[in-house]
Order: sequence, then C-alpha cells, then structure tokens
Amino acid sequence: MSVQSKVSEVQAVMTDEQPMTASWQTARAPARGLGLDLAVVLSYCELTKPRVVSLLIFTAMVGMLLASPTNLAGIHWAVIFWANVGIAFASGAAAAINHVVDRQIDGQMKRTHSRPLPNDAVSVTGALVFATLLMAISVIVLVVFVNQLTAILTMAGLVGYAGIYTGFLKRRTPQNIVLGGAAGAIPPVLGWAAVTGHAPLDSWVLFLIIFLWTPAHFWPLAIYRREEYARVGIPMMPVTRGVRHTSWLILGYTIATVAATELPFFTKMAGIPYLIGANLLGAGFLYHAIRLIAVPEKHNPMRMFGYSIAYLAALFALLLGDHYLLGL
Repeated sequence: MSVQSKVSEVQAVMTDEQPMTASWQTARAPARGLGLDLAVVLSYCELTKPRVVSLLIFTAMVGMLLASPTNLAGIHWAVIFWANVGIAFASGAAAAINHVVDRQIDGQMKRTHSRPLPNDAVSVTGALVFATLLMAISVIVLVVFVNQLTAILTMAGLVGYAGIYTGFLKRRTPQNIVLGGAAGAIPPVLGWAAVTGHAPLDSWVLFLIIFLWTPAHFWPLAIYRREEYARVGIPMMPVTRGVRHTSWLILGYTIATVAATELPFFTKMAGIPYLIGANLLGAGFLYHAIRLIAVPEKHNPMRMFGYSIAYLAALFALLLGDHYLLGL
C-alpha cells in the first residue's frame, strides 16, 4: 500500500466516515435485534468504530514501545497483547455508547445517517447490552492480565469520552473538543502504564502533545462541515464564533503543539534526530495553520486536516525510530 493511499484511509477514519457500498447496505437493512446472521454481526462491529479504535491502539502501542527496552527480546509481548485487547474493548464500548447518545443527530447528518442505530439495524437496548459486555470484558482482561492502574485509567478514558464529552460537552459548549480531548489523548499513558505499572512524566508528555494537537486537527474539519453541525444544533467553534476566530485559535493550538513536541528532547525521551525531524514537521504544520488565515480558500481546512494526521503519525514514528534504531 502506498503512503498516499494509507493517508487517505486514515483521513476517512479521523472524519469518522465509514462509506458503505450498496451491497453492504442491502445486506444490513433487514437485520434486527441480536440475531447471529452476518449482517447483524457486522452492524455490531460497526458500533465499535473499529478503524477509529485501531488509531487509539496505535497511539497506545507507541507508549508501550517507548516504555519497553530497546532490546526487542526484552519486550513483554504477552502484556502488550492483553493490554491492547483490554484497551480495544473499552474503546469499542465507548464508541457504542456514543452511537446510542448521538443516534438522533446521526440520523440527520449525511455522513452518519446510515449508522446502525439510525438505520434500525441494531436496537438501543442491544447496543447498550453490547457496550456493557465489552466494558466488563475490558476490566477483567486488564485487571487479570495487565495491572489495576491501566484498568483504572482506561475506564477513566471511557467515562471521559462516552459520558463527559458525548453526553454533556458536545452539545453545550464550543470548547467541547478541547475539554473532551483528554479522552483521545490518554492511550499513550495507558500503554506506558501497561508495561511499567506506572505513568511517569514522559507518558504525560505524549498525552500533552495529542491533547494540544486535537483542536488544531479537528477544528479545520469543523470549519469544512460547519453548515452540517449548525443544522443539527452542535455548537462547534466555527458555528458559534465564526471561521476567522476559529482559524486564529487553530494557529494558537498549532504553535502550542509544536512547542510541546520539543519536550521529549528536554526530558531525554528522545535525541537530536527526533528534535530535527519534529521541527521540520512542525514547520509544515504552522504553514498550513497560517494559510487558513492568510488564504481562506474552501479546501484549505481539509488540507490542514489531512496534514495534521500525517504530522502526528510521522512524529510518533520519529520517537520510535529514535528509541529503537538509535538506542537513545
């Protein structure tokens, strides 16, 4: 698979768009309840937002690998496996709850109207039972095979996303993505805690980078889709404060993100090669943020959105390369 095709796939994931073919819709349409036919199974799988979960697992893996020794033979692969299972199940549970809470607005938005609940492929009761089961399995796996700290932090992330962000912040404040961003930033801390049993400063540096990156990443998409958000009454920043104000906020968060990416060097998590690469990537991030203000073209928000995805992936790749290839 080419780099461009992979970036395109990740863009679809981060916009939470999951295009469906006509055959998929045809197969899924008659499914109801908790039957065992393939269409129903696929509908329940869709509740977990599997491609979004895969991105969370990726960032958790970064924390796990950075917390592990540079000697690959010394990595506790069994712990990593079970930690990924537990984190994935918790993330899937949070996603299923998100489907339940957002089912009405999902049915009114073009990109989400075919989801299982608006499309009546899964009942609300079925989705809640499914989410509860995933949550229970996650807790058991993490407590038994990993450690209690990882279980506690994972459940905190689930409550933050499914309860605080989806159930409260999303509909009440234009700062929703800022305040709710902690849930999406927690996976590297979970990964670090899974391997070491504690969450040191380095893990929270990774958290901070993702936390600051989230508004700079998501608000360009919100600018692009502001009319759709306004139509369903979601107070995203571009809807309540306008495009220009949001663009300046994006620049501010971009500057903060780039500054935060210097921290791994100063905490000795990474060395000079990482620092050089991070600064080059940061220059590209700043360029796109400035263009949102200086050249407010229709497609510039999506250009920044696309770059932000590649930026974070490349930044984490630099951290891993520095850790393992250079042994720093």
